[in-house]
Amino acid sequence: MAKEAIVLLNMGGPNNLSEVELFLKNMFSDENILTMKSNLLRKFVGGMIVFTRTESSQEIYRELGGKSPIVGHTKNLVSKMQKRLGEDVIVDFAMRYTPPFANEVIERLNAQEVEKIYLIPLYPQFSTTTTKSSLEDFEETYHDMSGNAILVEIKHFFENKTYNKAILESIKNSVGSDDYNDFDIIFSAHGLPQKIVDAGDVYQRHVEKHVAILEKMLEEEGMNFHKSHLAYQSKVGPMAWLTPSLEDKLKTVRNRGVIIFPIAFTIDNSETDFELEIEYREVAEELGFKEYRVCRCPNDSDTFVDALLEIYEKMK
Repeated sequence: MAKEAIVLLNMGGPNNLSEVELFLKNMFSDENILTMKSNLLRKFVGGMIVFTRTESSQEIYRELGGKSPIVGHTKNLVSKMQKRLGEDVIVDFAMRYTPPFANEVIERLNAQEVEKIYLIPLYPQFSTTTTKSSLEDFEETYHDMSGNAILVEIKHFFENKTYNKAILESIKNSVGSDDYNDFDIIFSAHGLPQKIVDAGDVYQRHVEKHVAILEKMLEEEGMNFHKSHLAYQSKVGPMAWLTPSLEDKLKTVRNRGVIIFPIAFTIDNSETDFELEIEYREVAEELGFKEYRVCRCPNDSDTFVDALLEIYEKMK
């Protein structure tokens, strides 16, 4: 019987249209997302957001086939990892806001008397809104369910060279046989309210370091884009968020060809398949770009599997 387990953690996404409201409710009741100290105020604000966004969010997922692609890609990733590791290690995954939730996964692991669990949040850079939230959720649930295993966690992996090779592979696939100099590359990171960064969240610093690492690797590989840029997507609400926004950045980039890589995501989801592929494509077309291409996330690529197994080995 396997004594070790790897659990991949991610935010999740609706498995069907009826789960969209659940997804939003769970997200906007998370104190790492809505950071006000008053639970009552958080409940009120979160409720208003859910009320105003559920219908429009359902329309987004309807365009994506009635569900988020994140669970399917994650299942494929877990399957590949499990095949590589054999029966000695259990590989599973838990989502923060939609099934499968942590308690479901923990129940399975407790039944198999696992002695050590390696937690790998699938966020390359650390943020309180993602990594911290997912780790806390799993660990608190695990202790509430009287688990006895040792929990080992990693908080970021953007410096992992094998993971970054997976990113370069995706970029190469997007450019194909075309000339790199015909394109600018924009690393698009999920935005974050400025007040969260000001409160000490290291996400922006991690993203900037990650871009610097990738720029160096691109140069070493002879992947010489016209210019490289960083921008932030997914801003909601009136408060100040990290800048520049992707829309503003597109307005300043050479009007020719652009490659977008979603640097904050490892698995494709609505922010990549809808926001980047559809919404921002419309912006680029209005601006007259000849080429607008969005790279796929690493998803279940063999190189990403290599990276995760390497990360697991280093955690041991």
